[in-house]
Amino acid sequence: MHNIKINAVRLSLTDTLYSGQSFMWNYLYDNRNISAGILCDTPVLISTESTEEIEIICASSWMGEMPPEEFFPDYFSFDVDVRNAFPEKFTFRYPCVWEQLQKYFSLRILRQDPFEAMITFMCAQGIGMRIIRNQVSLLARTYGKRYDIMYRDRPLTLYGFPSPVLLAGCDPLELSICTNNNRTRARNIILASRAVAEGNVDFNALRDDNIPLEEVRRRLCELNGIGLKIADCIALFGLGRFDAFPVDTHVRQYLAEWFGSTAALRPLTPSTYLTLDAEARTIFNPALAGYAGHLLFHCWRKEVKKLRWF
Repeated sequence: MHNIKINAVRLSLTDTLYSGQSFMWNYLYDNRNISAGILCDTPVLISTESTEEIEIICASSWMGEMPPEEFFPDYFSFDVDVRNAFPEKFTFRYPCVWEQLQKYFSLRILRQDPFEAMITFMCAQGIGMRIIRNQVSLLARTYGKRYDIMYRDRPLTLYGFPSPVLLAGCDPLELSICTNNNRTRARNIILASRAVAEGNVDFNALRDDNIPLEEVRRRLCELNGIGLKIADCIALFGLGRFDAFPVDTHVRQYLAEWFGSTAALRPLTPSTYLTLDAEARTIFNPALAGYAGHLLFHCWRKEVKKLRWF
């Protein structure tokens, strides 16, 4: 096992892993100080038992093509100064919002596997986080690779996310068990997986910052079951496009309540979605609009709506 340490001030593990951007991390043995997951086909355990440091334990000395010491700072986007997501005038125009945000600046946007982000957000349409987590967990247990390891002299079984090839060959009826019995959603997931497996969706190409976000959206929205919001979620959480600004019910609510958006009160048509996207780029740093948006999303859900995140 390979161990590394991270300064706990820079990273709130709970806010980061359980804020609705990833659904493959789970608390270990009902201990909310330890989270377990699979990254790069490697079991990973992250512990916050120390108030000063976060310990990361991985079953390999390599995470894909990178050593853990390089992989995890990139995974947790430590290269991004979160406060740069908000222009200087923000603190003066929205002092109450700025005050509430202070304890969430250690929430980091994860650089996730884009296929995993695609499928999990296709699963996540119109349902709560608890159900999403249950669906994604069932998907991994049913179709993902099983990993058996020992941790502190106790056996531990984890499941990785299924590959595009595997999901592309699924039966829609059987897969619908993992999509809240929604057969249309199951068929769309199979078709999207097939597009990735056959190379018709090239995530490496879509990561190119020189490709306009509008083009990334257009290519992703060509797939059945993917609209603007899911395309932006894939871009933000799976492609490292921190300029992508997903808009859902909670985002519309805080745009209306905190920032006085009248467009946020209208039905969320594609036209309204793009209007809200444009408005967000006048409020936040356009290059980091999605980063700002997710911090506000989590802050709104916890501070205003008083919702549980797990």
